[in-house]
Amino acid sequence: MAGCLGPVTTFLAGLTLAVVPLAALAAPYPDKPIRLIVTFVPGGGADIVGRYIADKLSRSLGQPVIVENRPGAGGQIGVNAGRASAPDGYTLTLISSSYTVNPGLYSLKYDPVADVTPIVQVSKGPLILVSHADFAPRNVAEIISLARAKPGALTFASSGAGSVIHLAGKRFGANAKVELRHIPYKGGGAALNDVVSKQVDLYFAASASALPLIKAGKLKAYAVTSSERLPALPAVPTVAESGLPGYDVTLWYGIVGPKGMPADIVKRVNGEVNRILAQPETATKFATDGAAPAGGTPQQFASLIGREAKIWSEIVTKLGIKPD
Repeated sequence: MAGCLGPVTTFLAGLTLAVVPLAALAAPYPDKPIRLIVTFVPGGGADIVGRYIADKLSRSLGQPVIVENRPGAGGQIGVNAGRASAPDGYTLTLISSSYTVNPGLYSLKYDPVADVTPIVQVSKGPLILVSHADFAPRNVAEIISLARAKPGALTFASSGAGSVIHLAGKRFGANAKVELRHIPYKGGGAALNDVVSKQVDLYFAASASALPLIKAGKLKAYAVTSSERLPALPAVPTVAESGLPGYDVTLWYGIVGPKGMPADIVKRVNGEVNRILAQPETATKFATDGAAPAGGTPQQFASLIGREAKIWSEIVTKLGIKPD
């Protein structure tokens, strides 16, 4: 008997060692901090939304969600950093609608839907056409008249070449049949600062970053880019109402992960974000920033990305827009 115990003991010991890694693999998600890459600079609309969601997710998931700003190339630098990460749920990326503009402007080496893991749309809202407080035109019609009188003299800022703000300005110019000179920045914060300081004439601003400056009298609001007026600025018309029918640009933010994320982790993050978006506090916060909570399933978000990428690609081709 004693001679038989040796192999049995050895087998049991080996079984115990084999079970330990399996137990480690089975640790509930998340068991360490999560990185949220924000594809634009601190202080802009993306950063405001990203930090709000990161704070709420940290509380609901029980692990720190650390915001990492990776701006540049219309969001592509941050997107590529996220795509290159392990698909384990510990690196997420906050994208904006600029993500769907890039396929039409650049020769991307990835598919905007198939080569990421769409998780959830976070928010939606308009851009606001603004100028510095002393800009002479009183409305969109007068901006267009001035631009026609001085072709190429009026400038508009963007948060970067290839951003949805860049395309919003180009689309405005094409619809109005005027030439506006594009001045790209490395983020919305820098663009806004130069508009306020009168270095640039116009900007299609994210509402979250523009509203406080509008209310403080440092920016003049002319129109919102959505098909409906913004509740936070009920007296400000839409671009379509201002003489450019059919003009409609929506700014949204959403979360994606690297391609191949496990379905259970996608479901967990999607569920937690949807719960955050359903809270009255979130609706109030987003309304203050001129946006609304979105939410929904990963499949719905994937459909939105694919649909808008097609629309923007057609617009870029039709208008002959270049990345500058």
